[in-house]
Formats: sequence, structure tokens, C-alpha cells
Amino acid sequence: MEAETEAEIQPETANVNEDENGDEEAGSPVVLTVTVTLTGRVGRAAVPGLCAELERRLADRPGAAPVECDVGGVDRADLALVEAVARLALVARRAGRRLRLRGVSPELRALLDLVGLEDVVGLAGEGEPGEAESPRRVPRPY
Repeated sequence: MEAETEAEIQPETANVNEDENGDEEAGSPVVLTVTVTLTGRVGRAAVPGLCAELERRLADRPGAAPVECDVGGVDRADLALVEAVARLALVARRAGRRLRLRGVSPELRALLDLVGLEDVVGLAGEGEPGEAESPRRVPRPY
């Protein structure tokens, strides 16, 4: 029996650019970030509701800030999780945004690469200190 998926859309947070004195810069845009957090085992049954909630949240929030998707609390990387990531990426793209994953396990990274989605979603931490580097990509023979 499949365990319930805990998935939630976090409220937006405003990121305001500040100058070196800590004052808000005049004319700086406020960037609204939407965060999706997935924990436990992600089942296919939870995906449509999660996508609908993300679509609802993004409908009135135009902008280019990426949608942050934290998958660090997921129990197992499998094709149901890959499907959830792919569909969330589509919802974000329709809203003019990109999905950026955080907490990506090596297993999920390998699955995303296998199905050709590693370049479709952003993987947070690439080039950031403290995060594992992604494996070097080898071109596939066709």
C-alpha cells in the first residue's frame, strides 16, 4: 500500500534588493517566489492536485522568478516522482517560470538524466558551495 504524499505549496516570499546601507534600492522589483515541498513517497494520485494548486497560485503572479521545488524529503526516487517533477515543470513553464529543484538525490538526478529532464528543470546547487556536483554528461550515441 502506498503511503500518503505530503506535498504543499508554500506562500510567496518577497525578495527585495537592498543597497550596501541596507536600504531598499529605488525601483527594484519585488520578486515573488513560490515553493513546492515534497516529502514522503510521491504517488501518481497526488500529482494532479499538486499541479492544480501550483497553477492556481501562479495564475495571478506574473514574473520570471523560478518555482522552487524541494525534493530533499522524498523517501524514494522513482518514476512517479519524475512524473510529478515533469508536470510541475510544465505548470511553471506555462506561467513563464522555470522549476528549480533543491535537495536532489543522486538517484533522482540519474532518473532525470535517463528520461531527458535534467536540462528541463534547474538543479539548485550546481556551482554553489556545499552541494554535490552533477556528474559530467557524456553525449549519447544515436
